[in-house]
Amino acid sequence: MGALTCFWLVILFVLGLCTGSFLNVVIYRLPRGESITFDRSHCPFCGKQLVWYDLIPVLSYLLLLGRCRSCHTRISIKYPIVELLTGIIFIVLFHHFGATLVFLKYLFLSALLVAVSFIDLEHYIIPNSLVITGLVGGVVLNLAARDVGVVSALIGIFVTSGFLLLIALVSKGGMGGGDIKLAAVTGLFLGWPLAPFGLFLGACVGGVVAIFLLLFRIKGRKDPLPFGPFIAVGTFFAFLYGFDVINWYLQYF
Repeated sequence: MGALTCFWLVILFVLGLCTGSFLNVVIYRLPRGESITFDRSHCPFCGKQLVWYDLIPVLSYLLLLGRCRSCHTRISIKYPIVELLTGIIFIVLFHHFGATLVFLKYLFLSALLVAVSFIDLEHYIIPNSLVITGLVGGVVLNLAARDVGVVSALIGIFVTSGFLLLIALVSKGGMGGGDIKLAAVTGLFLGWPLAPFGLFLGACVGGVVAIFLLLFRIKGRKDPLPFGPFIAVGTFFAFLYGFDVINWYLQYF
């Protein structure tokens, strides 16, 4: 790996950290009905407005030892985790897709899925505004990248969201409406057969996690478990390696 390549990877990682910092704003403010564009960043505990050197991704958290400069209340480690995760995603996607429109398409989807996942984990909701953003972005980026055709996208939407809708109807509320809408977004982006494959992977991961939580009595049988993060994990793996796995499966059997 040359020095120039390393330089651009560092730049890309920093851009990912900054994007993760913005996603933290979305994750905190959107469920609370706050503006994500006009309000100044502030401490969630004392309300003190933050200065620019308190907003440096990851670094500010480390220098402040994870506490607010003003009230010294401990700040959730979720913030640097989101920033680091987004930075890593930028590098992984660039390594996989290169400097292409497909890279930008899945960068957009990944950022959306990060925001959705952390909101769902904390609030057990998937905001409609993120779903609408995903659908609009999916249409525009599909047309730009041209890696998923119209028919493939429509089948992906119908199969993924339709399957979860069927589960919701049969179980009488066992699947949330937000999950169904999110599945439609992933169906639009990935199309057939990657979208159903991603949903299947997400369900498998979710099942394993649910069993773990039940065995160790962290969750009860009737406790809710957000499905959005599992859809995100399955989708991420599917658009990176889905065709490789599917082709291997078809050749093997």
